Amino acid sequence: MDASLWVAKTGLDAQQTRMNVISNNLANVNTTGFKRDRAVFEDLLYQNIRQAGGQNAAAEQAPTGFQLGTGVRVLATEKITAQGNMQTTENSLDLAIAGEGYFQVAQADGTIAYTRDGNFNLDNAGQIVTSAGQLLQPALVVPQNASSVSIGRDGTVSVELDAGGGQQVLGQIQIARFVNTSGLQAMGQNLLKETPASGAPIVGNPGAAGSGTLMQGALEASNVNVVEEMVSMIETQRAYEINSKAISAVDGMLQYLNNNL
Repeated sequence: MDASLWVAKTGLDAQQTRMNVISNNLANVNTTGFKRDRAVFEDLLYQNIRQAGGQNAAAEQAPTGFQLGTGVRVLATEKITAQGNMQTTENSLDLAIAGEGYFQVAQADGTIAYTRDGNFNLDNAGQIVTSAGQLLQPALVVPQNASSVSIGRDGTVSVELDAGGGQQVLGQIQIARFVNTSGLQAMGQNLLKETPASGAPIVGNPGAAGSGTLMQGALEASNVNVVEEMVSMIETQRAYEINSKAISAVDGMLQYLNNNL
């Protein structure tokens, strides 16, 4: 097969993958705490036909080489962790992180997952849980006779008790930071998990040691910009069409060769 057909085919595959990434971003434009992805491209191996700097003659050196590329591939998808817009909900258990950090939630297998989705609720035991019923860590239990819940910017959780029972401090919400947030692995359900690339979590109180602060009664919207994604989608479509035309052009050249030689 002609090498140019293969090169153009790798371009089709890479642009199709990028379109999948863009489609996922657009599909999650209303997902709380979602961070958009971008596709990272790299060129493939080169055929080194003549080495740059090689000797042309006894006293002559080639200033340039002769290399033929073999195409492109998508190397990785990278999370863009820019802050999303804050949406006020006036729900006392809705939380948003302004700055760096992730909420910690317990999984059924005992491991900890991480999320920017602060849409919390109470279960039948008064524990603060995610919309899927996973416990916020550290675990906090709201008394049944609590009339209101207050959460400070530093994560301090307190309640006002019924019948003039006064105020009671329940504990403090802690958040986790990572050296390399792009190294976290998406699990679905708005959850991420630690990987060797992300490094170990740095757990601390909101507002301390570089951690973001909490905003009660608000949720962080997706950081997907629809206009930017539409522009990227059009760009990807045009790149796909150009690679397709390259295949058609090579096919026409080969057909001409067969018919005329």
